[in-house]
Amino acid sequence: MRRGVRVALDIGDARIGVASSDPHGILATPVETVRRGPGDLDRIVTLVHDLEAFEVVVGLPRSLNGGEGPAAVKIRETTELLRQKLVAGQDNPDATDGVEQVRTTVRMVDERFTTVTAERMLRERGKKGAKRRAVVDQAAAVVILQHALDFERETGNPPGRPL
Repeated sequence: MRRGVRVALDIGDARIGVASSDPHGILATPVETVRRGPGDLDRIVTLVHDLEAFEVVVGLPRSLNGGEGPAAVKIRETTELLRQKLVAGQDNPDATDGVEQVRTTVRMVDERFTTVTAERMLRERGKKGAKRRAVVDQAAAVVILQHALDFERETGNPPGRPL
């Protein structure tokens, strides 16, 4: 199992749920929900740097048969923009004020059923209406990341595919 903090993203049209792992890669926890719009990816880059994450895991929506539809295309485009911003920050020593940045990779993982799982968990914990909507994206990111961590622990291989 690789050591270090990982960040997971559940990217939606209105919000991006963010979760992170502990440095040992055992437990995923919610971080925040970022509103989509101007500055959203800059906020994600800041979180990745602040958490000193070596990897970003992005949920890729697939259909039940494993295919990719229009939502997956949008997620891939957004993820590529994020990857470019992360690389630009890593390759610009002036942006780091002399502090060495962690080299961050981006991986995409299958996110089928994560939002459904997150919704069920929140319902079972008594979260309703606006309270649930406010945290469902974070909960989905936690589910994505926990699945990725469990996969790596069980197989010894990193989850998903690198971008």
